[in-house]
Amino acid sequence: MTLLSVRDLRVLFGTEHGEIAAVDDVGFDLAPGEILGVVGESGSGKSVTALAIMGLLPKPPSRIGQGSIHFQGQDLLQLGERDMRRIRGPGIGMIFQEPMTSLNPVFTIGDQLMETVRVHQHSGPKEQRERAVEMLARVGIALPARRLDDYPHQLSGGMRQRVMIAMALICNPKILIADEPTTALDVTIQQQILELLLDLRDELGMGIVIITHNMGVVAEMADRVIVMYAGKIVERAPVNELFERPVHPYTRGLLDSIPSLADERERLKTIPGTLPRPWALPAGCRFQPRCRWRVEACASTVPPLGPVREGHESACLRQQELAAE
Repeated sequence: MTLLSVRDLRVLFGTEHGEIAAVDDVGFDLAPGEILGVVGESGSGKSVTALAIMGLLPKPPSRIGQGSIHFQGQDLLQLGERDMRRIRGPGIGMIFQEPMTSLNPVFTIGDQLMETVRVHQHSGPKEQRERAVEMLARVGIALPARRLDDYPHQLSGGMRQRVMIAMALICNPKILIADEPTTALDVTIQQQILELLLDLRDELGMGIVIITHNMGVVAEMADRVIVMYAGKIVERAPVNELFERPVHPYTRGLLDSIPSLADERERLKTIPGTLPRPWALPAGCRFQPRCRWRVEACASTVPPLGPVREGHESACLRQQELAAE
C-alpha cells in the first residue's frame, strides 16, 4: 500500500531572471509506517517539494509545471484550497523549520492547538482543551495544562519544537512531513525529538518524510533516502545501502564531509565550489563543475536516474564503474 506517490514533479518560480525550476522531475513513494529521508544542501529543493505536497507554495510567483501528487489515490494538485484544508491536519501534518516564526506570537499555545482541533474535528471547547493537553503530554511537555496559557516566547527552543510536533499530530495525520525538525537545537534535545518521532510513528503507524542536511539524523531515522542536488534527485536507496555503498559523487561528498571521531587530527573534507544558482545551471550534469570524477561528456549530457542495484538508483554517467569500486 502506498500513502503518498509523487511523480515527475516540477515546480517553477517567476523571477527577475525569468521562470526557473526549483524542483525538477522529482518522484518518490511513501508507505504507511515508513520513514523517508530527503537530504541535500540548502537550496536543493527539499523544502519546496514539501510545500508543494502541502499546497502551501505562494501562487504567484510559483506554479506546478508538471507532475502529480497522489495521497491515498487522490491527486492533490487537482484540489482547490478548500479541499486542501481538509487534507492538512487529519491527512498530512507538517513540522516547519522555524517554530518561532511558525507559531503566532500573539496567541497562547493553547489557542493555537485548540484552533487546529476546532477547524478539523468540530468539537466543543472542553474537548478541544482536553485534546490539546493530551497532545502536549504526549510530546513530553511537563505540566501541559499550565503550558496551554503560555505564549511562544515563554518556551525554550526545544519546547517550541515539541509544540510544533503536537500541532502537526493533534489530528492524527497519516503522513508527517518534518522539515529540519532539529535545527538550532542542542544535541540532547535533538535526540529527544528524534526518539519522540520514532515512538509516535510506531504508535500511530504514520509515514514520515524527514527533510534534513544532517546525515546522522538520516542514518538513525530513515528506511530509505533521497539525495537532492539543484532541484533534482541524484540518488535514492535504502538507508544502509546508501551509507555502505554510495554511488553518486555528490552523495559520496556528503558522506565524506561527516567529521570522523577515529582521528581528531584528520582534516575535514569538503565538496569544492557551491550550489549553482537556479537561473545559471551548468549544462549537462548539474554537479559536474564540482565533481572530481567528471569526464568530458558530463558537461553536455544530462544523466538519467537509472538502476545501480535492486532498490538503488543514481544519476551519473559513470555510475557503473563507481558502483564497482
